[in-house]
Amino acid sequence: MQELWAEYSLPGLFLSAFISSTLLPGGSEALLAWEVSQRGEWLLPVLVATAGNLLGSMLTFVMGVWLRRRYPLRILSERHRRAEQRLKRYGPAALLLAWLPIIGDPLCLVAGWIGFSWRSSVLLVGLGKLARYLAVAGLIQL
Repeated sequence: MQELWAEYSLPGLFLSAFISSTLLPGGSEALLAWEVSQRGEWLLPVLVATAGNLLGSMLTFVMGVWLRRRYPLRILSERHRRAEQRLKRYGPAALLLAWLPIIGDPLCLVAGWIGFSWRSSVLLVGLGKLARYLAVAGLIQL
């Protein structure tokens, strides 16, 4: 059983991190913490979790791009317009907060919707998510 877990734990962590960063709820931090505590090393689990979480966020970003093309601005509610205005005011740097619960996924969706650069979005979202997972791993290593 131990060998089976060792073989599939990192793909499971990747999948958990991916799902957690789409509009679906998840708890990849707990799985990362367990993985780091079991392995005794943090680098590979942090990189795997960051990659999965970043890919999920960028899928959400692409969903925003698709929604904008499919459903033009005329369908936005007042709440959505305010969110869009706030994100435009702070610019792509706001994507450093994409790791936050509740607001992170919508940030990526709206960033795609309003047309933020793919490259800067990948970089900023990735940095924020990496910082979060490094913090989780660091706390476990204390």
